[in-house]
Amino acid sequence: MSSTPMDIDEPGSGTPSLNVTRLLGPNGPSTSKISEVIKNFRPTKFFQRDDLKEGRPQPYVLSIDFDDPGELCMTSESDETIQIYNVREGRHDKSLLSKKYGVKHAKFTHSSSGIIYASTKQNDAIRYLATHDNSFIRYFEGHEASVTNIALHPGSDNFLSCSLDSTVRLWDLNSRNWVARFHLTNPTLSAWDPAGLVFAIALPASASILLYDYRNYVKPFKIIDVVKEKGPADAEAVFRGWTKLEFSNDGKHILLGTRTNGHFLFDAIDGNLKAYLRKPQGGTRRPAPGEAEGGGSGAMESSGDCCFTPDGRYVVSGAAKDLLVWDTLATPTNNKVLEPNFLPQEGKKEPMLVQYNPRFNMIATADKELMFWLPVSDS
Repeated sequence: MSSTPMDIDEPGSGTPSLNVTRLLGPNGPSTSKISEVIKNFRPTKFFQRDDLKEGRPQPYVLSIDFDDPGELCMTSESDETIQIYNVREGRHDKSLLSKKYGVKHAKFTHSSSGIIYASTKQNDAIRYLATHDNSFIRYFEGHEASVTNIALHPGSDNFLSCSLDSTVRLWDLNSRNWVARFHLTNPTLSAWDPAGLVFAIALPASASILLYDYRNYVKPFKIIDVVKEKGPADAEAVFRGWTKLEFSNDGKHILLGTRTNGHFLFDAIDGNLKAYLRKPQGGTRRPAPGEAEGGGSGAMESSGDCCFTPDGRYVVSGAAKDLLVWDTLATPTNNKVLEPNFLPQEGKKEPMLVQYNPRFNMIATADKELMFWLPVSDS
C-alpha cells in the first residue's frame, strides 16, 4: 500500500525531520553518550492516526519494534493493522492490513522489509510478511493456543515463540517447520542474550526463569528462582503480571518487567537479584501476556512496558504518569530497592509500551497513540 502522510512537525522549510542523535558506538557517526542525555528526554513527536473514519475509536497499540538500523519504527494495533514510521523524517510511512488473521507481537526480521507477527484470530500461526508489497512469505504453524511472545535471535534467522499451549518453539525463518519444541508450564516470555549463545524462558506460574545454552538446549543450565530472589516485591509480582524479559546489551543483567509496583533486575551470571526497581506511581493497566481479560485496555496485551537502553546501563519504564529511569550503576538500598528518576510529560498519556531505539537516542512509547521522545538541550 502507498504511504499515508500524517500530521508532521516542520522545523523549517524543506523535508520535515526529527533532530535525532546517534548513540555513541564504534560503527558510524557518534555524538552523545546515553549517560549525557538520558535525563533530558522529553516527548517530542506525537502521532495520531488520520486514516480512521470519523467517529471510529482510536485503536490500542499492541507492540512497538525498531528495525536493526533504527530507521523504521513499527506498531501492531488492535484494529488489525501494522503501522510503520520513518524515524529520521518523523513521519508515518505506511499502513498494512491483517484483517483476516489479526496481528500482535510484530517484529522486524534482520531485513527491514520483512516482519513476523502472531495472529489473533482464525488460528495461532505466526506469519512472515514482506512489507514492500504486503505479501506473505511463509506461515509458521504448530501452536494450538495464543502466542504470547516472539523473540528474534540477534545474529541469525532463528526465533523463539511462547504460547498458551504450554510450548515454546524454536523456528528458522527459512522453513515452515519448527526446529525444536519445549513442553513447559505456562511459558509466556523469552529472550536472547546479546551474543545469541543463551536464551531465557520465563514461567510465571512456577516463578522461575530458565536459562538454556543455544548449542545444547536439552535442559536448562540454570534456573532463576524468583521466589527466592524476589527481594521486597509482593506476592503478585512473583507469580503473575510478568510483562517483559530482556538481557542487557553488555550481557551483565536480565530484566524481568512486571505490571505491578516494580521490576526485577537479576545478575545474568549468577542469577541473583541485583535490584528491585520500584515504581512509585504504581504499575501500568495493561495485562501481562496470557492474562488478558475483559474489555478496553484490560484486554490488550503489549510488547512490554520497560526496556534497557542500548548501552545496558539504564532501564526505562512506563508508569501511571511519567517515564521512569533507573541507573543500574547506582547503589540500591539495604533491601535492594532502586529508586527511579522521572522523565515528565505533558498531557499525562500513560506510556503502556516502551522501546528504546537500538541505534539512535530516542524512545518510543504508546497506549493509543505513538510518541517519540528525544533529548532536549539544557540551553
